[in-house]
Amino acid sequence: MTVRLILASASPARLDTLRRAGLDPEVIVSGVDESLMSEPDAAALALALATLKGQAVLARIAAQGLGPERTLLVACDSVLELDGQLHGKPASADVAVERLTAMSGRSGVLHTGHFVADASTGSEVSRSAATKVHFAQLTREEITAYVATGEPQAVAGAFTLDGLGGAFVRGIEGDPHNVVGISLPLLRLMAMELGVAWTDLWRRPVTPPGARGHGR
Repeated sequence: MTVRLILASASPARLDTLRRAGLDPEVIVSGVDESLMSEPDAAALALALATLKGQAVLARIAAQGLGPERTLLVACDSVLELDGQLHGKPASADVAVERLTAMSGRSGVLHTGHFVADASTGSEVSRSAATKVHFAQLTREEITAYVATGEPQAVAGAFTLDGLGGAFVRGIEGDPHNVVGISLPLLRLMAMELGVAWTDLWRRPVTPPGARGHGR
């Protein structure tokens, strides 16, 4: 079965994660104003933002007209919860410094909302995933140098697991893909709920994208 996969996200990390898993999504950025959405609960906020992005892109592709192939759309959004406070992308370098200082040596929960829709049938599924993240004790010099790279300002929670910030995470509890911004195990189950087999989403022919297994 031919399935057109659309990723409604500008996140390079989400796109890279999907590509390494054998998928080759088409990227369509929603362009929605995330500040319009407000929720007191981190999981609910992440899910609401993912749904907002997904529905915006769904409306756009519907207006353009669908082709004969089945079209599956995926949208995600992440929020870090630390001491009951919700954190998306820091608005400035100063805010990033404050965030990383507060996170240093402590633990938070990264919530990622997932919205998956079959544009061909109108069916939709939404789920959230949570991963506990334990942060290393950071020096002021490390925080200053990290913020100067610009990476913390580009991601929810002001840190990455798969980038420069990986050395500042001493452990996680849960799915590591979720921390990067998209849970592959959850996405597989959501696609199955919509009647799409995960292996049907693999690009053809399947070429392992530089597999980096254990022991290499």
